[in-house]
Amino acid sequence: MKKERGRNSGPLPSVGEGGPRISEGRERGGVPTSIAPSPGSLRSPPSPAKGGGSILLGEFGRAHGLKGEVRLKSMTGDPLAIGTYGPLLTQAGQKIVLKNLRPAPGGAPDMLITQVEGVSSREGAEALNRVQIYLEREKLPQAEEDEFLHADLIGLAVKNEAGETIGTIVAVPNYGGGDLLEIAPLQKGPTALLPFVKAFVPHVDLAQKCVTVVTPEDFFEPARPQGEDEA
Repeated sequence: MKKERGRNSGPLPSVGEGGPRISEGRERGGVPTSIAPSPGSLRSPPSPAKGGGSILLGEFGRAHGLKGEVRLKSMTGDPLAIGTYGPLLTQAGQKIVLKNLRPAPGGAPDMLITQVEGVSSREGAEALNRVQIYLEREKLPQAEEDEFLHADLIGLAVKNEAGETIGTIVAVPNYGGGDLLEIAPLQKGPTALLPFVKAFVPHVDLAQKCVTVVTPEDFFEPARPQGEDEA
């Protein structure tokens, strides 16, 4: 998955126990950070398998109908672009060829219906449930300036403008408003989310394995529940 830092500033949601939440007094807004080079950018997959050699593109779900079709969660920027990369691989090395891709009923944009070449029964489709499919890293389009693979961002040290290390990137989620960096503090405590835009992440140095960020002083402080009175 390629990531491009957007140029618009955005909110500073935080996440900790109980899932994502928004700090008091802040509203979630759109942060246009994804880039979509042809045939489609990749977004928000977990870390790649095989020591960084492959990038996760999707995961099969339950069988659909009786003729071998199966649900597929796509992790490409354009969900249907998962069908444009040619044969994909399972973590065990099995070749997967997708056919007859189309959006799944229900309105979730990343959910598709597909058929795998060689699978023509419901039983065969059920055997694919939870199977993840990957693309060899070298087959991805050449990254452009300010484009980054999700897998390359995970684990980078996070430094403030003074050069002090304040945490580590542990995930790059997207809850619909743009890509975020989930940052774990050096000391034990809840993680916090920072929009992956230049206003908040002015510098990414893959060679030095770090990013420079601009954060408020209360960045790692847990958000108060909405409606809680000031002390």
